[in-house]
Amino acid sequence: MIQVRNVPDALHRELVRRARARGQPLTAYIQEVLEREVARPDRADVIRRVRELPRVRLSLAVADLLREERGERMGSRGRKRP
Repeated sequence: MIQVRNVPDALHRELVRRARARGQPLTAYIQEVLEREVARPDRADVIRRVRELPRVRLSLAVADLLREERGERMGSRGRKRP
């Protein structure tokens, strides 16, 4: 069981409004919000996982790859290349 005290009135009204808009009781809506929040990894976990990935070696600098890709997109739209 969880009880949350001292919820500001404006926040409470907005939660009630969103729950009603979904046709849910407030408790069910809040539980859904909490479940959605904890289902996502937190920022520190994402950063740790990315750092654990093997490094990638590119044939060109990232800026050159982006410039090349943008040039191809611009060319396919009939615009001038920069």
